[in-house]
Amino acid sequence: MVRPIYLYGSEVLRKVADPADLSDKEYLTSLITDLKETLAKAEGCGLAAPQIGESVRVLIVDGRDMTDVYPYLEGFTRVMINPVVLEESDRKNVYSEGCLSVPGIYCDVSRPESVTVEYHDENFRKQTETFDKFACRMVQHEMSHLDGDLFVDHVAPIRKKIISKKLVNIAKGRVPARYTTKIK
Repeated sequence: MVRPIYLYGSEVLRKVADPADLSDKEYLTSLITDLKETLAKAEGCGLAAPQIGESVRVLIVDGRDMTDVYPYLEGFTRVMINPVVLEESDRKNVYSEGCLSVPGIYCDVSRPESVTVEYHDENFRKQTETFDKFACRMVQHEMSHLDGDLFVDHVAPIRKKIISKKLVNIAKGRVPARYTTKIK
């Protein structure tokens, strides 16, 4: 089911999400389906459960629509349940990030160049995988949502001041979006 995406200003986006109960496969399978359908409708490259109102540690990343810019993302999609960063590089890189929960705003954010993540996949199998390039960026961005953290929290203070009025408007629901949104 396609769900509304919660916008900046919603409490659920600022909570540390609870670990997913791996024994509740029916709930998790339904949640994953909703995440996939909502992400597809919104035409994004990643979505975390808190963004659809569920404070649980589940996310999806999907780079398949970005292969014109990043050919190495051909076939790249992951569902991650209870992801944990095991290791991250000391080297950082900067990318311009955007977010379905913060529509219309893009900012440069510095993050580790690579990360190794342990997680359970959508078949509930434990995986350990190292990500780099834009795949790493997508994974880190979505994992931040699980900790109540948004990309706009990591921008330079002057940039934060420049976008502050836009953030206030988003929090009041005064923002156009091509998908259904919600503030709560």
